[in-house]
Amino acid sequence: MSLRFNYRAVNEQAFRTMMTLEQYGGGRIKDKVLYELVKIRVSQINGCAFCLDMHAKDLMKLGDYADHILLLSVWHEVPLFTEKEKALLELAETVTLISQAGVPAALYDKVMEHISQEEFVDWIMVINTINNWNRIAISTGMYPGCFN
Repeated sequence: MSLRFNYRAVNEQAFRTMMTLEQYGGGRIKDKVLYELVKIRVSQINGCAFCLDMHAKDLMKLGDYADHILLLSVWHEVPLFTEKEKALLELAETVTLISQAGVPAALYDKVMEHISQEEFVDWIMVINTINNWNRIAISTGMYPGCFN
């Protein structure tokens, strides 16, 4: 893979807009571990190496979460993740692949056992933002270390 162009340099306003979305989510979500897990899982689904690398490193800065990273793609098969984490990871997967089945009522109900309606909107914003970042990175050919 090779970097097609630095989108930040050619369209600074688009980058600033994305950063505003990022800052919104980052400021609203208190559970930073879950915040990074969701970003990693969405990036895995979308196949975004740049974001996967960045957010795995960000999670490791929060503590020893190597097992979480290694087992994230099979989160539903291991007892490592809490019920809240499982619910939000499932929401992240479902919203990322929303054209397949929407967001089923049973999933919405499961998520709402752990968060408020206001937090639901915050998480949808976070999930949509990382999906946007993934699409920008993949479309412009970004890869880990491409800006170093």
